Amino acid sequence: MLFDEVSPSVELPLSGCRVVERSRTVAAAYAGRLLAAMGAQVVMLEPEEGSALRQAPPLLEETGESALFAYLAVGKRSLVCDPLTGSGQAVLARALDGADILIDDTPVRERAAAGLDPESIGRSFPRLVHVSVLPFGASGAKADWDGEEVNLVHAGGEGFLLPNGLSRELFPDRPPLKVYGHFAGYQGGSMALTCALAAWWAVPELGGQYVDVSVQDAMLSVGAFALQRLGDGSLEHRSTRSFRYGGVFKTLDGYLELLTLEDRQWSALVELLGGPGWAREDALRDPLERSRRGDEINGHIREWMARHRVEDIVRRAQELGVPAARYRTPTEVTQGEHERARGLFAPATLESGMEVDVLMAPFQFRCTPLQGCGRVPALGEMAQEVTA
Repeated sequence: MLFDEVSPSVELPLSGCRVVERSRTVAAAYAGRLLAAMGAQVVMLEPEEGSALRQAPPLLEETGESALFAYLAVGKRSLVCDPLTGSGQAVLARALDGADILIDDTPVRERAAAGLDPESIGRSFPRLVHVSVLPFGASGAKADWDGEEVNLVHAGGEGFLLPNGLSRELFPDRPPLKVYGHFAGYQGGSMALTCALAAWWAVPELGGQYVDVSVQDAMLSVGAFALQRLGDGSLEHRSTRSFRYGGVFKTLDGYLELLTLEDRQWSALVELLGGPGWAREDALRDPLERSRRGDEINGHIREWMARHRVEDIVRRAQELGVPAARYRTPTEVTQGEHERARGLFAPATLESGMEVDVLMAPFQFRCTPLQGCGRVPALGEMAQEVTA
């Protein structure tokens, strides 16, 4: 059996869910990663040479292993499968026969030859949820297009809006930017996850479904407010997209982000700033007037922020009810008291045997807390189980 039939010792939200993942991209791999984090059994189908993500940067200095792959693959199993061969087709069929969900980013033009086209899958496995995760979806004029992270960030509109706010003030000559890392891939993977779960929960009533996920569509949802403003004729641009007042500020020893959306938060901000005369002007009680004079207000806030330490500002802001948070380094995040208390990070064992802390998932469950990350699978570790 490819999937473990023994009941887990700890019941997790997706205990008993069986997933087959065939991924080349971060989006599909991340969907599988989140399913595994919630307790699903996830089997990765890899080519003989292994997933290209195994060599994706950044690489760990100590072992040369891919930190990205370690994060995306921890808690999964690995099975070598080439569906273009007869033996590979047999392995694929055996895997899918016991699966609930298939996460697949095989290009549309290659699916029929691999036996992964939705029609074939639907006929052979009528109760399987088949989730396609492609840069521009599996239908429409762009279905055969490939797309790297930078393409998808810009195709989704976010690149048009970056850099903005303080970044643009500090570096006005910078060209459009890509969000660091694999932002679009994670957005696409999150959408694939929610679609997969929605379809799986509907299986008792509807049977299996084919779900077509577009990473570009997932990116468009990030800029929902900018899209909404198109309705009133406003086209946001990196030079104009910013909070009317608030945003990112440099303090005496760091950076923080501040936002006041409600009148009570504005009043609390005035108290935080020490009740200066300019902030007590009657006209500024009107939120529309504050928006019109945002640059002027930010100038006052910026001058005050530059004279105070970030931790003192954030602590006092939280006491008063002003939404404010410090920008922290990765080390500060992984060692943070808040993150540790919520159990967001857990040890994972790499293929080399080295242990590292990784983010378990961007969420937790109160009644069934996630238990840990597990290990990163060696390539083809399930070969003996398939031939047994």
